[in-house]
Amino acid sequence: MVINRRLVASIVCGLGCLIVILGDYGIAGTQTDVNCLKKLRESVTDPNGYLNGTWDFGNKTEGSICKFIGIECWHPEESRVLNIKLSDMGLKGGFPLGIEECTSMTGLDLSGNDFTGPIPSNISKVIPFVTTLDLSDNSFSGTIPESLADCIYLNDISLDHNQLSGQIPLELGDLGRIKSFNVANNNLTGQIPHFSANIPVDNYANNPGLCGLPLKECTVSSKSHTGIIAGGAAGGFTLVIVVAGIAFFYISRMKVIRKKLEDPEGNRWTKTLKGVKAVKVSMFEKSASKMKLDDLMKATNNFSNNNIINSGRTGAMYKAVMPDGTFLAVKRLQDSQRTEKEFLSEMNTLGSVRHQNLVPLLGYCLAKKEKFLVYRYMANGNLYNQLHPSDPEAFTPEMMEWPTRLKIAIGAAKGLAWMHHNCNPRILHRNISSKCILLDEDFDPRLSDFGLARLMNPIDTHLSTFVNGEFGDLGYVAPEYARTLVATPKGDVFSFGTVLLELITGEKATQVSNAPETFKGNLVDWISQLSENSDLHSAIDKRLLEKGVDNELFQFLKIACNCVTPMPKERPSMFEVYQLLRAIGEKYHFTADDEIMIPTETSDANFPDELIVSRNDS
Repeated sequence: MVINRRLVASIVCGLGCLIVILGDYGIAGTQTDVNCLKKLRESVTDPNGYLNGTWDFGNKTEGSICKFIGIECWHPEESRVLNIKLSDMGLKGGFPLGIEECTSMTGLDLSGNDFTGPIPSNISKVIPFVTTLDLSDNSFSGTIPESLADCIYLNDISLDHNQLSGQIPLELGDLGRIKSFNVANNNLTGQIPHFSANIPVDNYANNPGLCGLPLKECTVSSKSHTGIIAGGAAGGFTLVIVVAGIAFFYISRMKVIRKKLEDPEGNRWTKTLKGVKAVKVSMFEKSASKMKLDDLMKATNNFSNNNIINSGRTGAMYKAVMPDGTFLAVKRLQDSQRTEKEFLSEMNTLGSVRHQNLVPLLGYCLAKKEKFLVYRYMANGNLYNQLHPSDPEAFTPEMMEWPTRLKIAIGAAKGLAWMHHNCNPRILHRNISSKCILLDEDFDPRLSDFGLARLMNPIDTHLSTFVNGEFGDLGYVAPEYARTLVATPKGDVFSFGTVLLELITGEKATQVSNAPETFKGNLVDWISQLSENSDLHSAIDKRLLEKGVDNELFQFLKIACNCVTPMPKERPSMFEVYQLLRAIGEKYHFTADDEIMIPTETSDANFPDELIVSRNDS
């Protein structure tokens, strides 16, 4: 049941993305946001005149709604609503369904008003991309809708101090991004969901019958036990027959079931490739073996989910085992609106980019609407999985050591600095994270996914930056990008600085395990807080300390902090970052003789216009 609802959620999100994309290319997108606010104002009673007095729809200037009280926009000169914050205004009425037309909204705060009636059952359709939902201190009644669990980007849910009743949908526990959840002071009963985040007991207080950890254990009454026993006895004989039938069915369908378990999606999309398996794979190296799409499909077990080694905004990466026993990595590029001509142009550019710290693009393949990229395989996966293994006891010995982490930082900085300052044409990465830094068999770093941002759709390169944790996590995004949606070299520097903080602290960019329970920020926020309290020493990974390299650790941490300063002009260039890190690592002899040439110009202003990619990049 949950799987089906997840499928519906994906469809809804897809429709939402389509609306935003249309908005990027014409006036319709911003007009829907204007209509959204008009419907909101018309649907509520505003006794204090907060909306009626300040929301002037007579001004047709682009961005005029961004000056409305309680409205935050993605950009002050573009009428696309980012957040609606209408707390403590005395507003009355039902849940304003008109906000569905604010298709780019990521935050909704209606707290401290007098809204009544139910929360809409199709809430996931109304607010598909919202990360923060605050409906507290109102008079909402009825049950918490199950479809709230389909708002997959939610980080914070506040429903406290209302008149909600019934059981909290257990499916809410599937929301993997939840950091806070509050339903105190309602009329809720039954078992509470199990969240991955630590939800305080107080957030469930003053409800008549909630149970389950961290509350009291849920119990079954003796009357219920009697009914269960009686029912079991009455159906015992029938159960034997049913079990026998199920066993027979299971055995006969074992092969099909096993296949579905191994590959839940069934790779249905590969069926669209029927008839084009003979399409050639264009290789940039003449010495490379000639391949066809059919060879890639066989090498990836028909692009089985079991072969996925990494997945993000730009697409899924598959491990390919070739007939001669060698390994390749094949990326299935996420759907792109770029024409075939534009795609081939980008491929010719990226295919010519060669550096020891970049994952080389070996070839590509176009088959109907599908686009595949062929890369060299990196034996040790990505830096994220090495630093944050799912099983803490599986932490790679090499990653325990400071020289390995320093080598990775220097090599990755060298690759990015070369892209910024010496590559022709110069390239912005726009998606730096520990997931795109791959490691070869010697733990030498290689940057992946460079140049692919230009092939992505607007919804992938912008909105998902803020709502999709799998790609472009908030912890890596430079603060100025949220205001301007313009990518710059200093934005790459900020993202790289976050990776440096991951290396020195051992913490994730968006979740800090060593921070107090009350802390709700990301890694950069935590470092800033420690810096203000002159306590940066406590941020360093304890596994690195007291091994005779503490001075190097502090120098490294200082460089990382300089990279993530809020003001872009105060950040060093990537060339400077590389040189500073290289100085720390001189005694380890990591760097080769082919050092980066000293750039004659390093400012953002000297980057070609086409490489400082705006929100309407095409």
